[in-house]
Amino acid sequence: MSALQSFGRLSAHHRIGGELRRAAGREALAVIDPATEAKVGEIVDATPAEIASAVTAANDAQRSWRKVNYHRRAELLHEVSRRLMAARPLIAEMLTREMGKPYKESADEVAWSASAVDYYAEVARHEAGRVLGPTVDGQFHFTTKDPLGVVVIILPFNYPLCLLCWQAAAALASGNAVIIKPSEQTTLTTLEFIAAFDALPAGLVQVLAGGGVVGRGLVEHADTHMVAFTGGIETGRLVAEACGRLYKRALIETSGNDPYIVMPSAPIDTAARGAAFGAFLNCGQVCAAAERFYVHERVYDEFVARLVHYARQVRIGNGLERVDMGPLASKRELDRYLRVVAQAKADGAEVLAGGGRPAALKKGWFVDATVLGRVSPTAAIMNNESFGPVAPVCAVKDLDEALALANRSRYGLGATIYTRDLDESMRAVNELEAGMVWVNAPLLDNDAGPFGGRKQSGMGRQLGAEGLDTFRHTKLAMIDSAAKPHDFWWFPYADAEAFPGGPRG
Repeated sequence: MSALQSFGRLSAHHRIGGELRRAAGREALAVIDPATEAKVGEIVDATPAEIASAVTAANDAQRSWRKVNYHRRAELLHEVSRRLMAARPLIAEMLTREMGKPYKESADEVAWSASAVDYYAEVARHEAGRVLGPTVDGQFHFTTKDPLGVVVIILPFNYPLCLLCWQAAAALASGNAVIIKPSEQTTLTTLEFIAAFDALPAGLVQVLAGGGVVGRGLVEHADTHMVAFTGGIETGRLVAEACGRLYKRALIETSGNDPYIVMPSAPIDTAARGAAFGAFLNCGQVCAAAERFYVHERVYDEFVARLVHYARQVRIGNGLERVDMGPLASKRELDRYLRVVAQAKADGAEVLAGGGRPAALKKGWFVDATVLGRVSPTAAIMNNESFGPVAPVCAVKDLDEALALANRSRYGLGATIYTRDLDESMRAVNELEAGMVWVNAPLLDNDAGPFGGRKQSGMGRQLGAEGLDTFRHTKLAMIDSAAKPHDFWWFPYADAEAFPGGPRG
């Protein structure tokens, strides 16, 4: 089946209880290919009855799944990974048509997703609790790990499959069920992607299409037990507030405005290539993208010249062609991003490359790979998430100034520094206020290492052992197999331990 045929088959559907169900709602939202502006399908908000049906199915499935041994869970998750890789060409084409990123990036995302599933299939088996040294002779003290129950996963459009698996794989390996609410812009691809999870028991992984009203219904439902949210700060705050009110566990990731520091000891050409990739990957629609550049004044001119060179080399066009950068994901994102660039110009930034839209592309929501020079550290673009392909560069006099400006932000997701100086490297690792620091290695992920931010970039971690525990309760157990009396602290208290002053009147 072709990608376009799959869009037609999946339009106006949800995946509930192990089957594809026609949506009961009537108002449809068009799904638009951002490269061609052609309608490729539609989605419909899940109704309260459909939400209730999915939650019931999830709880029913989870009660059985939590009893399945870790080895069997691992075998089934590995089968999911195999199915994802077998479906990779179709899923990648669908993601490119629905969201816009180049086919290579879409295919990579499917591979990263499969890798995360394989990782958690094994890591969950590795540690399911630990034995503690007892505080009483002859007793056995230990911890066990319990699943949370039903996990709601609310996803963005920029990495809808990878983030899904970072969270769902850990949740499933821990014994939970998951209900996924995709972005409205990537729902149809997600519905196709989730078919690989049919290797698991029915109802364990479900997808409900729709917007904020569907997400809110899942977050506030009495029979969901955790929420993993990735998106904007304001919506993330609402989700966190709702979960706090309901005493419901939450993983919140709310974007970033990551600094990128370049020092004189850095290999400048390599640093510029890394900067171009960090700023323009996925058309800049990356939560951990390099979004503000602090370059030492001694190498500022050289760095900017090289960055401009690489920005002009970026091939822009339909992601199904030989290109490096596709369009922004929606008309809404295009309009928002153009306002960001216009404000930067108004704030005094010098346009060194790009700055607008490619004249040769008449259809689609394409923009230039843009470099802005001599940007003030107080400019709006240096202090707010741009979420588009723009690299604003600010000159700094030394590392102290670079670190101070990097930390002067409400965000704290990731940070990059290019330097060959070991002392500078370690200062960056120790002093940058971020969840991740990349030294000469921008934007790398590692399934075995935690991903997450500080400040208003969110709370909690995904990936790594930390990501596994995000979806588990830890339970303490103490066993006295002989059931001996605990006279060392039970009643009656020993007279020798009474107040030494004797009876008081």
